[in-house]
Amino acid sequence: MNRNQQIKANKGRAAISNRTGRFETLNHEPFDDGWGTLDGPAETISTTLTVDTAKTVINYNQSPDISFDRSINPYRGCEHGCVYCYARPTHTWLGLSAGLDFESRLFYKPDIAECLQTELSHPKYQCQAIALGVNTDAYQPVERKLGLTRQTLEILAETQHPVVMISKSSLIERDLDILTELARSNLVHVSISITTLDRKIARRLEPRAAAPQRRLKTLAKLSEAGIPTSAMIAPLIPLLNDSELETIMRQAKQAGARSAAYVLLRLPHETRELFKEWLLIHAPLKAEHVMSLIRDTRAGKENDANFGRRMRGTGEYASVLEQRFNLSYRKLGFYRMPTLDTERFKPPQPVTGQLSIF
Repeated sequence: MNRNQQIKANKGRAAISNRTGRFETLNHEPFDDGWGTLDGPAETISTTLTVDTAKTVINYNQSPDISFDRSINPYRGCEHGCVYCYARPTHTWLGLSAGLDFESRLFYKPDIAECLQTELSHPKYQCQAIALGVNTDAYQPVERKLGLTRQTLEILAETQHPVVMISKSSLIERDLDILTELARSNLVHVSISITTLDRKIARRLEPRAAAPQRRLKTLAKLSEAGIPTSAMIAPLIPLLNDSELETIMRQAKQAGARSAAYVLLRLPHETRELFKEWLLIHAPLKAEHVMSLIRDTRAGKENDANFGRRMRGTGEYASVLEQRFNLSYRKLGFYRMPTLDTERFKPPQPVTGQLSIF
């Protein structure tokens, strides 16, 4: 970082800067010209919405270390603004920054319902569980206005298509009617992401996400409605929230979670420097120690993208975390979520207007 650059937090935002993406030829950096241009408070960053022109909505993957092979993301970018988000670098494919752009310049798919119906009605489509909102939160604040996630759920419920969801928003409670209907037919799992129970840390790490205690209430409400729920403790960050692992698991179990999982902090591409900037502002005395422990879990690097290692890490520190998790998992009586039913799927009628001869 330029020594003349003054780092300032932006109110309501986690990213400190708007670092240029790795695909750009020019790099932009604030510079003190001697006239006090960097002396004032950080600017207020407004959120903008732009139509996403993608022609398909189901994304397929072949990653061997995740439990689903397809997903739907109604939005690109996420206003929750979690500084550690592994999805931040995806904004650089749009010519934007993984920093403040990611949490303020959002894209949405207004024709998501029509596209999904078309894809599900294709004769060669084979039903497997769809993960809804895994790259960015499907229930981020803009969903209150646009309702694209609910539109997606309505089609999945109509076609009896299984779906898995993960969110850190209480807005998911709005769709309890659909989720309860899906749960009766073993067609849905919901994971609530809980990073920390410390409100101060949460406000800085995830400035526009629901407070930790509110997420526990959401977990309880979903569980009481008969929806299979899990607690996703992610990411575990050395020296910041790793000491809370057992406490989060215990409180999630008390709230009705049937299962639990965790992910060690990942710092792909631009996320790495954005997180370091965040540490310098919010945890300056721990910053170097935190990064040192991260390198200990990543074979001396600050990130490891290899399948099988990227979620849990390696080395002694990562091994201790895994042992702690497994011990609490057994002690608290967590168990694997049931396999969702793929046999109920009924393809929607094609949206071409042409009647089927069968």
